[in-house]
Amino acid sequence: MKNVTVSPKYQIVIPKEVRQQTGIRPGQKMAVFQIGDIIELAPVKDIKTLRGSLTGLRTEVDRTERDLP
Repeated sequence: MKNVTVSPKYQIVIPKEVRQQTGIRPGQKMAVFQIGDIIELAPVKDIKTLRGSLTGLRTEVDRTERDLP
């Protein structure tokens, strides 16, 4: 875990090690999530970079009569 300090302008610096491991670049958009008192950041990925990332995902849905309303 890395600690960062919030500046007077409410800015933080993402540690170099974290930036390198996640591939974050200057100007990249980040999604901000709040879960209770916890704040999480996640890099926003361009949809083109996600192409093929779900290869092998099971998409079949087993439907039977008992599943119908």
